[in-house]
Amino acid sequence: MTFELDPGGILLLGGLVLGFAFGALVQARHFCIMGAIADLVLFGSARRLRVWLLAIATAILGTQLSAASGLVPLAESGHLAPRLALGPALLGGLLFGFGMVLTGGCASRSLVRAAAGSLKSLVVLLVMGLAAWTASLGLLAPAHGLVRELGTIPLAGGEAAQALWRPLSALGLDAGPARLLAALALAGGLVAFVLADPRLRASRVDLATGVVLGLLVVAAWLTTGWLAADPFEPPAPSSLSYVGPVAQSLAVVATGGTSGPFGPALVVGTLLGAAALAPFAGGFRLEGFVSGADLARHLVGAALMGVGGAVAMGCTIGQGLSGLSTLSATSLVATLAIVAGAAWALRFLESGRLLPRLAPMARLRALVVAPRGGPPWRTASGGDM
Repeated sequence: MTFELDPGGILLLGGLVLGFAFGALVQARHFCIMGAIADLVLFGSARRLRVWLLAIATAILGTQLSAASGLVPLAESGHLAPRLALGPALLGGLLFGFGMVLTGGCASRSLVRAAAGSLKSLVVLLVMGLAAWTASLGLLAPAHGLVRELGTIPLAGGEAAQALWRPLSALGLDAGPARLLAALALAGGLVAFVLADPRLRASRVDLATGVVLGLLVVAAWLTTGWLAADPFEPPAPSSLSYVGPVAQSLAVVATGGTSGPFGPALVVGTLLGAAALAPFAGGFRLEGFVSGADLARHLVGAALMGVGGAVAMGCTIGQGLSGLSTLSATSLVATLAIVAGAAWALRFLESGRLLPRLAPMARLRALVVAPRGGPPWRTASGGDM
């Protein structure tokens, strides 16, 4: 007797397996993109950031090779739609990045912490999922639609019009060679930057973490775009992401229905994988809110993450890994906005000021008006600024 899975079964099983692997890896290595940004902004350390960049490089190369071989129809994923969602990517990215700092981690990190007993992360996930639904289908949906309508730029050129390799195609290269050349150049540049750190070169565990994270993104594209391909009802391929899938999981619990099994299965698999490794990575520990202010900060951050992730169409994983692997310009803008939002929130928590303090007018005049007898970069007292 032969056992065969239909496309729905493949998506369900694939989501569980990939989620388990992702959750176990993140739990074991304490990998956190927010933490990588915090290391860079607050301490000037780019070590954890380099692991993220290595994952991006691996995901780009593997995903583009899969697309070039015809296995994954990336143009149908939504990341490469013929329009640049500049406004949604900027606004949503800033909101998500700011929110994830207030909660102490992104959506995937919250799942991993919840699996180890963090009640704070469980509340964050519930509020984030509800906020994402509110922005997509609820009270905030009209405002979301207005931002998308006013902030989206239509692009000429049909499929993959916003792909980062399109300029090479415009110079005369065919789409296939242009795609592979751009992928090799970008991935190679990222790998060169990563390996420029001798301490990271000596850490096989860190290098393996980055490579495996990138390969999980590629495996998810292959699962949804090739293994689960249905010639009669072809599903849009997708890869790892967590804001939308968390919201879908809440819908499954509340209504019993879902738009597809992959996202909720990915969430469940991530919880199981993180829980399986929790005893070896610090153990289970119930964690609650220490004060009303702590609760308020997490609630605000979770709401910003949910709305921001829905508007930006992804999170640090959905855009910062999966989206970038498609070489989407929108994903690049969204990822940079997430980093900027996180840096903004870190400075806010450090200084207590939401906006930077403006310099006094006398100081501004000293910056732009050169004192007599000196160049404009010297102060009135004659010293360098």
